[in-house]
Amino acid sequence: MREFLSTNSVITTRRPALKEASNTFSSCRAVLYIILEVLALPGRTLSEGCPLHLYYCLHLVRRFVQPKSLGETLASRNAPPEPTTNCAPVYAEISKLSSRPPIWAPSSSVQKQNGMSLYNQKILEEGGITFAAQDKLPKLPIPELEKTCEKYLAALRPLQSPREHAETKHAVREFLKSEGPELQEKLKKYAEGKSSYIEQFWYDSYLNFDNPVVLNLNPFFLLEDDPTPARNNQVTRAASLVVSALEFVRAVRKEELPPDKIKNTPLCMYQYSRLFGTARVPTENGCQIEQDPNSKHIIVMCHGQFYWFDVLDDNSDLIMTEKDLSINLQTIVDDAILTPIQEAAKGALGVLSTENRKVWSGLRDILMREEGSNNADCLGIVDSALFVLCLDYTEPTTAAALCQNMLCGTSEIEKGVQIGTCTNRYYDKLQIIVCKNGSAGINFEHTGVDGHTVLRFASDVYTDTILRFARTINGHSPTLWASTSPDPSRRDPESFGDVNPTPHKLEWDLTPEVSIAVRFAETRLADLIGQNEFECLDFQSYGKNFITSMGLSPDAFVQMAYQAAYYGLYGRVECTYEPAMTKFFLHGRTEAVRSVTDESVNFMQTFWGDNPAEAKVDALRTACQRHVDMTRDCAKAQGCDRHLYALFSLWQRLADEEAAASSRDQSSTNGYSSPMSNGAASSGDDVRDAPSEPGSPLLPASAVGSNYLDEKQQQQQNGSTQETDDSTTSSRSLKHVLTEKLVPDQNGEVSQMVATTRERGDSASTTTTRSVRYAPLPLIFADPGWDKLNTTILSTSNCGNPSLRQFGFGPVSGDGFGIGYIIKDDSISVCVSSKHRQTKRFVDALESYLLEIRRVLRITSRRGLIGQGGGCSWKSAAVPSRC
Repeated sequence: MREFLSTNSVITTRRPALKEASNTFSSCRAVLYIILEVLALPGRTLSEGCPLHLYYCLHLVRRFVQPKSLGETLASRNAPPEPTTNCAPVYAEISKLSSRPPIWAPSSSVQKQNGMSLYNQKILEEGGITFAAQDKLPKLPIPELEKTCEKYLAALRPLQSPREHAETKHAVREFLKSEGPELQEKLKKYAEGKSSYIEQFWYDSYLNFDNPVVLNLNPFFLLEDDPTPARNNQVTRAASLVVSALEFVRAVRKEELPPDKIKNTPLCMYQYSRLFGTARVPTENGCQIEQDPNSKHIIVMCHGQFYWFDVLDDNSDLIMTEKDLSINLQTIVDDAILTPIQEAAKGALGVLSTENRKVWSGLRDILMREEGSNNADCLGIVDSALFVLCLDYTEPTTAAALCQNMLCGTSEIEKGVQIGTCTNRYYDKLQIIVCKNGSAGINFEHTGVDGHTVLRFASDVYTDTILRFARTINGHSPTLWASTSPDPSRRDPESFGDVNPTPHKLEWDLTPEVSIAVRFAETRLADLIGQNEFECLDFQSYGKNFITSMGLSPDAFVQMAYQAAYYGLYGRVECTYEPAMTKFFLHGRTEAVRSVTDESVNFMQTFWGDNPAEAKVDALRTACQRHVDMTRDCAKAQGCDRHLYALFSLWQRLADEEAAASSRDQSSTNGYSSPMSNGAASSGDDVRDAPSEPGSPLLPASAVGSNYLDEKQQQQQNGSTQETDDSTTSSRSLKHVLTEKLVPDQNGEVSQMVATTRERGDSASTTTTRSVRYAPLPLIFADPGWDKLNTTILSTSNCGNPSLRQFGFGPVSGDGFGIGYIIKDDSISVCVSSKHRQTKRFVDALESYLLEIRRVLRITSRRGLIGQGGGCSWKSAAVPSRC
């Protein structure tokens, strides 16, 4: 074991020798810190001149605990911090950077000692504020069944032929006459005492997704560059982002983060409690989310190697300054390049997180069961970290290259060895990625959080990096936080408690089996990356300001642009998806906006036909108004997708119950640490624990997607197999994809399927079936219309603000496009991905349309027609969509 690597030392973590720790350390720790501070040598760390065993007593391997429910969290709030006062001379400047303005009108009478907080002291005087409105939020309503079916038919009508639609209408009528009302009543009963009627079903659909999460589930944000060019080098930018991220962590833990609001209406803040210290951990029966609520350390990845060090004390205050972090990060960079690239590639265990989940689960078991190995401790350190910081050696120059790097990394082979950044990731956790040229982004695990939540995190972090730099120039400059962490350089080192700020390298004990698995996983990942392409459009001709000046909704306008570009290339419309945020409700996530309507189809035909400008604009206005109305309904949780998915999941649950009654050996649990809150879990009716749901681990995510990734995971589980080489069926019909356990026969009745164990990397399974006859699959779910609505070709999501340069995700189907976009005041940023479906041509068609529709709008504007004919009342709509 290396004790010292260089002047900038990194302790190599082998087996943590906790038993070697002596009581002597507690008495000499403060002395060591004083000696270090006196020496003040550049790059010097505590490992220099200190016996190694003294450090191991700091290396406490923190095990996961079950996440607390929000009710428990609220019941055990931290004591309120010292009241602070503030003022608001920079309100306007900050509102440009933030996704929402400060929720309190700041007072300008008193200045803070170290700057002026943007939030008034009154928000702190009554205790924590972050979750203060949770118990006042309404529960997600269950829509009326008849209205849901009407909206379902309306969504399918423009996508079907008259004959197909007639068959779907028949299926819906049968559903309303037979199983529908009974399932509706059962759903209402199930929802009693729960935070959300769909929450557990939704977590099941995510966590039972077996294909790789990279390119399939995890989205990315690309941050704008630091406005100060001198700070756009890798180490400086990374240290600055980490400090701001830790201030955000501190604000969440101390419940000082002001709640999100829209028009003074608070939104659900539950997801913020699941953002840090969490990991998606694969098991044989699906993944589970595990969380260390007291996590104090971060993981740093460089050249595929793992390092860790503590960054917070037990009070969630920072123990390191930005300069200290820079020294640690530079030390890690210097150490990582000492390992030959061939050796680094062999030990890049992060690529295992890109494997199929069952494969990754088996490999984790191998890593953890090796006797005499420290792999279990290393995995525990990685999984329990606050987040992962990825330091890449590359310097992407184009927007498309940057987007690819943030989404899936690069694949570059040199002498048969992978040297791309794809090996420098760990996709089971929140990741902050910083390139050598300072370009930075975020890649996040999507199970417990949606884009709106991570957008708040990203925008606050970006804003704080600017404000902190401003305070180095003017100490009275404002701060984003209600209170800030005490300056670590002015604290008594003894007050830090039991922490270890020294970088430690994780050394894995790699058996031949694991080494081969790493090689195969990297090869497979390179294939997956090669199957996808990315193009960006940074449209600078106009943006929100021009669109609104024409009396149109910006989001609806851009949604029509995607349909028009596709129609111009292929002469038809396809199923299009956009998520609408439902965080007005307790534990709200998203609802699906089905953007293709009769009105939008009419606009496509009118625009591409030989029609006058006035007719085109009138059709556009009508289509946009229809989109706004749908978005408003979806934000009120009055869409059709989530409701129907819950009904299907409930039917699945009942089918599993009957299957279990006939064959108890099929019973299993879903392996998820349920995040149900406000006492819901204690009701004894949790989906995970309910005796009537033995088969929930194989619940299909076939019904409706909550956003682009929901669509992706559902379609892949429904048979959209082009995403990876592990899928085996091309049919998305629920008659054939009721999970590995439930498959209806030709008569619509279900047989029980017993899957055999498959070999690593082999998606095919030899199965045997024995008949277990019970209620047939409701016709509405067996009808091809259900399949049609869940085959998304244009998966879109509007998520961003001025702190982001781009945002995106992978395509949800093999013949579709993944479209992330940001509508700014005077520009529109679009990132498009596909599996080589002429992505550049689609982007060019989109740009051409945007220019042409502006010309048409200007013609009608000069004729005085803008604003006539019943303008679009988009301003009354809720936030259109978030990933």
